[in-house]
Amino acid sequence: MRPPWIRTFHRAAAPARRLLCFPYAGGSASYYFPLSAALSPAVQVLGVQYPGRQDRAAEPAIEDLGVLADEIAGAAAADAEGAGPDSGRPRPRPVLFGHSMGALLAFETARRLEEKYAAPPAGLIVSGMVPPGRRPALRLGTEDETTEDEIVEEFRLLRGIDPALLADPELRALILPALRSDWRAVASYTPDPHAVLSCPITVLTGQDDALVDPDAAADWAALTTAGFSLRTFPGGHFYLDGFPPEVTAAVKAATFLA
Repeated sequence: MRPPWIRTFHRAAAPARRLLCFPYAGGSASYYFPLSAALSPAVQVLGVQYPGRQDRAAEPAIEDLGVLADEIAGAAAADAEGAGPDSGRPRPRPVLFGHSMGALLAFETARRLEEKYAAPPAGLIVSGMVPPGRRPALRLGTEDETTEDEIVEEFRLLRGIDPALLADPELRALILPALRSDWRAVASYTPDPHAVLSCPITVLTGQDDALVDPDAAADWAALTTAGFSLRTFPGGHFYLDGFPPEVTAAVKAATFLA
């Protein structure tokens, strides 16, 4: 069985490329189900399931990106040691793909795979986030200054959700615990200013994303000694919702170029 951190949605061919996907703040592994359906069987899409949501709702959330990255890197390293689907060959190194908070977490996981496990990923795809060390354009204060209502409102603006939905007590009760914990993790994140990866980095972003300044998005190039590319799509922070064909094609191209 796979570690509880990693979810698989569709069967993959042998040997398939592997894409390990990291959700946004408040999100879950199932966000990447449409991408898996579109890329299978050529790419095996794996979703990281953070504690404190969906089938891991009973587990306490982890409010530290470093601790999360430690756990996920260990799970990914163990997963990579297994045999590929329908073959006796080792699994190929994955490409890591993260959106928003997931982009920072994918970067930190890539660092650990390279530095601790001597198993750098084949590539890194980051979406909807400025590089470590640059503050995203949030309208929120520090962790201690931010109220739950402000976090929900920021999420609503980025996500384009009807305010009436988030006013529903039951829906808020489902969304808020994971969102609050993830916000604390992002607010307390302190990156290593000297960290650089040896794998290529691909940046994807929405042209109307209020969270990401275009110039800041280009600064991801300084965090790799390998190739770099940047592509912008129509839409806001959640331009990739449902994974439209052009977004899916870009992710597939980055996965096969890595």
